[in-house]
Amino acid sequence: MTRRQAKRKTKMRGSRFHGFGNVKNKRGKGCRGGVGRAGLHKHKFSWVTKYEPDYLKRDGFVAHTFRDVPTMNLFEISNLMEKGAMENKEGKFHFEFRGKILGSGGLRHPIVLKALSWSKIAERKVKESGGELSKLE
Repeated sequence: MTRRQAKRKTKMRGSRFHGFGNVKNKRGKGCRGGVGRAGLHKHKFSWVTKYEPDYLKRDGFVAHTFRDVPTMNLFEISNLMEKGAMENKEGKFHFEFRGKILGSGGLRHPIVLKALSWSKIAERKVKESGGELSKLE
């Protein structure tokens, strides 16, 4: 014979409020805080932030035309030259970079630069130092 679980009603005998706190907390629909997802922006807001944080997430739109192009300034290239990170062929340093070369800083030695793009100032400074620029394919 299977043993039956004691009914909750029987279990609660003698406990006065039967697990509802005060009897006033049991009576009527006013104690529920609304039906379903009511009040998620008001009295249930702390519940939302804890248990369902994505509920208020804003997605917006994605600008598909945006490209995050890596950049490098001339002073960074000059630092690499001084550290000996580039090879020197025929008195000119050679450097390839898959990004855009910007013109902040200067060059002390001629350099042959290959990059996807460069700024006008960078082009002027490279040519002044006796170097050359070419597109990286």
